[in-house]
Amino acid sequence: MYLSEITINNFRQFGSDAPGFTLRLQPGVTALVGENDTGKSAVVDAVRYALLTRDVDYIKVRPDDFHIAADGTIAREITIRCRFSDLSTAESGAFVEYLTREQDETSLYVLWEARRLEESPIRRRLAEVTVRTGPTGLGPVLDPAARQHLSAAYLKPLRDAEREMAPGPGSRLSQVLGSFPGITDGEAFDAGKLPEDAAEAAKLSLAGMTDYLRHLVNQHHAVANAQESLNDDYLTRLVLSGESLQGQISFAEGGNEKARLRQILERLQLDLLEGASGQSRGRYGLGSNNLLYMACELLLLSKDPEGLPLLLIEEPEAHLHPQRQLRLMEFLAQRAQSKDPASRPVQVLVTTHSPNLASKIPLKNLVLIDKQRAYSLAPGQTNLSTSDYRFLERFLDSTKANLFFARGVLVVEGDAEAILMPTIANKLDRDLTKYGVSIVNVGGTGLRRYAKILQRHDLSGGYPSIPVACMTDMDVMPDCAPQILDLVADDTDAKWMSPKRRWKAVRDFTSGKQTLDGRKADLSRDDGQSVKTFVSDAWTFEYDLAFAGLAKEVYVAASLAAKDDHLTGVTKLMSREEVEAAALAEFEQMQTAAGRDNEVLCTNIYSLFASRTASKAVAAQYLAELLEKRNAKELRTALPAYVVEAIEYATGSPLPKDDASAEGGASA
Repeated sequence: MYLSEITINNFRQFGSDAPGFTLRLQPGVTALVGENDTGKSAVVDAVRYALLTRDVDYIKVRPDDFHIAADGTIAREITIRCRFSDLSTAESGAFVEYLTREQDETSLYVLWEARRLEESPIRRRLAEVTVRTGPTGLGPVLDPAARQHLSAAYLKPLRDAEREMAPGPGSRLSQVLGSFPGITDGEAFDAGKLPEDAAEAAKLSLAGMTDYLRHLVNQHHAVANAQESLNDDYLTRLVLSGESLQGQISFAEGGNEKARLRQILERLQLDLLEGASGQSRGRYGLGSNNLLYMACELLLLSKDPEGLPLLLIEEPEAHLHPQRQLRLMEFLAQRAQSKDPASRPVQVLVTTHSPNLASKIPLKNLVLIDKQRAYSLAPGQTNLSTSDYRFLERFLDSTKANLFFARGVLVVEGDAEAILMPTIANKLDRDLTKYGVSIVNVGGTGLRRYAKILQRHDLSGGYPSIPVACMTDMDVMPDCAPQILDLVADDTDAKWMSPKRRWKAVRDFTSGKQTLDGRKADLSRDDGQSVKTFVSDAWTFEYDLAFAGLAKEVYVAASLAAKDDHLTGVTKLMSREEVEAAALAEFEQMQTAAGRDNEVLCTNIYSLFASRTASKAVAAQYLAELLEKRNAKELRTALPAYVVEAIEYATGSPLPKDDASAEGGASA
């Protein structure tokens, strides 16, 4: 049996507007991702309210649990519905009177409702809570014993694992051990038949061992003398005539067998030791203690034969460094798929803000929470194909998984764009960090695959509102470029007709069925919903920057990149000023030689990248520094239009227009 669906109405961020909030889950690990305040914690709390948790924390409906609409109206009723699927024969028998038959499946529905009562100075209760069964709550009321079997284990965010595992009344460790199979097994202690050796003592129950230890303690001469003195010298002189009071030095003495066992367990604590040697190295940090705490909860969930094996974890990355985060998720995935007959599979629902964790969890197990809607990224829910999922399993790392937590996404094809776009955006007063925009660098491979992650196959439930701007190169060089780059000898070279030619020039799109507009449309064919592709005007990012108005800066940056080893090596062979001065002089000569032919000039500049004389990534670093010195208004007019438009779309905020816009530019 597993929790397969959660429906929430009028609870905190979630209102009752169609289509409503519904989260569908699969067995195993499900991770809720998304930016802050979208409702991830509210989903976990909704499960806690409906099912309760094993930590027996008191759950009380609060005023801010009732949804407040945009017009200020406060909801009168909260409904949370949990559906359980795939019940075993034993589970169906245990919940037989609560089950619902649906086509070929039998399900268990738990409907939790809270009706807000009229406010009154003498009323202590804020709401009236009922827990019924059936899809619409028309089934029987779920009795407390049955509900207890459905309770989940819950690990709160910023948890203090050391305190949770500490001894004391109602300690979490005592609850875990108290529910562990076999905790009451063993024989009672008989003072007339003392154990002869350790093997005999090991046959005693925990309560029996405590009785045996108390018997031994009472035999100790110091304890016996202290007890005798306490009674004879003090207590007998303090009581009234006719009273008979005797003190006894002991522990876990009162109550029945069950109460005594609880007292024993509440005195136990869980400590970390160093390796198999059993040596403690002193105080451990929050990370190690959290691992111990989670291990303890998972142990109980897998061994408890009766309770629901559901674990709710908020921010499992809390206090864990990246390597431990990955190790944790690997283990949770293994426990979720356990085929060991001695350990039941555990269903895990986590919330996370960690790209590191999100990259480790299979894409099909992620659910994006956006604008109070849940969007599963499982196959059939997105526009991704089977091959797309396999590709993303290989390449969706932590640097790309930050797209799940962004307000806007900028998908770029290379390091140069990833380095330069934040600088360009800052100069345009569109700080990407401030606007919550994540840059996803796909490294020239799979741009369309990443774009389709947030596109929905079925639009009936809406689609994520996160704008995804994809920047891609047109990859069509000017007609002069093949000769300048020594790809052909001249315009009549037979290589122009070679079927093996992989590069494209403008002439390929002016004398046939293909057109430049058609190529741009083809590169944007997967656009739709919140995804929009911005295609370079001509060739590549670097060429277009130069062609639009940054030719001098691009050439100087490329020249610096070509001499980077000499500039940054242990023994500097030249200064940056020398390289820049030489580059500026060379640029003037190139500009004079090209005349008014900007295509020739910019192709000669780009030849430094095409020949690998200069690294695009290193040049981007130098170019970013050069652009920082440019006037923002002048820079805006010198940028390719598609670069500006991509920034505007990703930030969800168009740049302000002024008089310069009529002449093709605007100030930042």
